Amino acid sequence: MNRTLLSLLVVVSLTGCASKQKTSSATDTLPDAHNNRRPTAVAATPRTSAEDEEEARRRMGPLSADPVYFELDSATLKPESREMLNALATALRERPATRVTVSGHTCELGTVEYNIALGQRRAAVVRDYLRNLGVASTQLSIISYGEERPLSEAHTDEAFRKNRRAEFTFSSAEHATR
Repeated sequence: MNRTLLSLLVVVSLTGCASKQKTSSATDTLPDAHNNRRPTAVAATPRTSAEDEEEARRRMGPLSADPVYFELDSATLKPESREMLNALATALRERPATRVTVSGHTCELGTVEYNIALGQRRAAVVRDYLRNLGVASTQLSIISYGEERPLSEAHTDEAFRKNRRAEFTFSSAEHATR
């Protein structure tokens, strides 16, 4: 019995001397009156991709582009239009949810049928240029108004120049009604 009692006494004393690993609790980071410890840093809540996209949209602002102007009876892009389209393509690649409709317009010279076809070619050349710069085909659509939506009703060379154009209408995929 002495042996059993002695063994039990040794086990109890060794167990009492063993150090316990301290586990942290929520109150360990709080300052108390006797100890001026600062709270430890808390990991930030991870952002969702939707929040990231919304932040990117706010940072970039609304998307807009000047019209692309064409010469009489032409669907060839001018060098100054190419620069603007390069910037637009970059913006559209950064915003895959943005859709753009390119509308082709003409002056009133020529028949209605010819002008509808010319407006279509103008819109198509702008669309194709953006596609070649890496804009997704699903983001681009075209329409021709021919001479039906002039910027100027005047019958002058300056008015005719303004009417020979391709314009852009932007929308978000979430708000598209197609």
